[in-house]
Amino acid sequence: MDFSVENKSCSFCGVQGEKGMKFAGGLGAMMCHSCVDEYHAVLSSPERTEAVSRPPWESMTDAELLAKIPLIAQTATQVDDFLVEWVELARSRKLSWAAIGQSLGTSRQAAWERFAQRVERLSTDAAG
Repeated sequence: MDFSVENKSCSFCGVQGEKGMKFAGGLGAMMCHSCVDEYHAVLSSPERTEAVSRPPWESMTDAELLAKIPLIAQTATQVDDFLVEWVELARSRKLSWAAIGQSLGTSRQAAWERFAQRVERLSTDAAG
């Protein structure tokens, strides 16, 4: 499983990870040190929390809204890649496609169709 910060991006601001950077997160969503500090400050202050209590898109221009779409797509890709890595981990532990499908609320066949080729590619890349 890829745990290097260089291959991650902040799910909040979009900054690409670099060697020496610190990221926090889990389940595929990552947060850079700057965003951790910023959100800690916001959540520690009732005034600042109130100031951000409305959805951010309400005050965005069309250009700002469009600029967020690639960042959201980047986060979605990162979370999807993380899911595939977890399915690959489950398969490496000899867990069945039925068990994986059940954990996702779907059938064995649906889980296999969604992940089998990507998991096989991941396993092949790791071995080679």
